[in-house]
Amino acid sequence: MRLIFTCCHPALAPEARVALTLSTLGGLTADEIARAFLVKRTTLQQRLVRAKQKIKQAGIPYRVPGPAELPERLGGVLAVLYLVFNEGYASGGAHLVRADLCVEAIRLVRLVDRLLPGEPEVLGLLALMLLQDSRRAARLDSAGELILLEDQDRSRWDAESIVEGTELVERALRLGRVGPYQVQAAIAAVHAGAATAADTDWAQIAGLYALLHGMTGSPVVALNRAVAVAEAGSVQDALAMVDALVAEGSLDGYHLLHVARADFLRRLDRTTEAAASYEAALALAVNPAERRLLQRRLAELRTA
Repeated sequence: MRLIFTCCHPALAPEARVALTLSTLGGLTADEIARAFLVKRTTLQQRLVRAKQKIKQAGIPYRVPGPAELPERLGGVLAVLYLVFNEGYASGGAHLVRADLCVEAIRLVRLVDRLLPGEPEVLGLLALMLLQDSRRAARLDSAGELILLEDQDRSRWDAESIVEGTELVERALRLGRVGPYQVQAAIAAVHAGAATAADTDWAQIAGLYALLHGMTGSPVVALNRAVAVAEAGSVQDALAMVDALVAEGSLDGYHLLHVARADFLRRLDRTTEAAASYEAALALAVNPAERRLLQRRLAELRTA
C-alpha cells in the first residue's frame, strides 16, 4: 500500500502520477489505462514517457513517504484505486467483469482507511466500491450475456455489502466534508435501496449527478446525469444534454455516449437516427458482451 503512496509523488502532474502508478504497480496494460482516461494509447504512452523523464531529470526520490506526507498524496492514491476497481467492474477488454481487480481494490481501500482513519473520501470510495460490487453476481447470465441494471435479479445482490456500503456513506457524509466519491456512493446507495427498478428515485439521482458535475466538471458525469434525467421522464431534455456533449467532442471515442443517444432516440421513435448511433457505438465498443447487446438492440430496431 505504501508503494502506491510512493508513486503518487506531488511533483508529478495528477494524471501522470495516476497513470504511472497504474502501470508500474497496478499491473494494468497501456490499453486499459488509456480507456480509463478516455485517451488514445499513443497519448497515454507519451504521458508515461514524460513522467519518467521528469522523475529522472528532477531527481525525484523513490522512497516510502512518512506519515506526515500521506495526506497530500491521498487524492492520487484514491484515483488509482478507483480506476483499478472500475477496470474490474466494467472492463473494456475480453471480460466484462474482473472480480480479482474489484476484490483487490476494495482490500487496498480498507488498508488506506487503516492508515488514515476517518477520512471521508476514503470512506466514500469504500462505500462506492462495496455498493457497486454488490451487484456483480447479477450482471451476467449463465451464458455470459450482459444484464442491464433494470433487468437484474435483485435477490442476487449482496445484502451484506449493501448494508456496509450504505452505513459507510452515511458515516462519511456526517463528517461534513463532502467530496466526489461520497456523492457517487450516495447515488449507488439510492440504486441499492430501491426494491425494484421502478422504485428507483431517478429525480434524486439526477440531482446528485448535478452536484457531482459541479464538483468535477466531468463530461462522463454529465452523460450519467442525462441518463438519470431521461429515466426521470424528460427524454427530450436528456437528448439535448447528450447532443451538447456530442458537439463539445470530449467524449467522441466513448461508446456509451452513443449508446445513450441511441436509446433516447429510440424512445422518441426516431429510429433511423437511433440506428446510426447504435452503429457508432458498435464501432467503438470492445467488450464482446457489450457488442452482442448492442447488436441485439440494433437488430430489434431494424425489425421494428
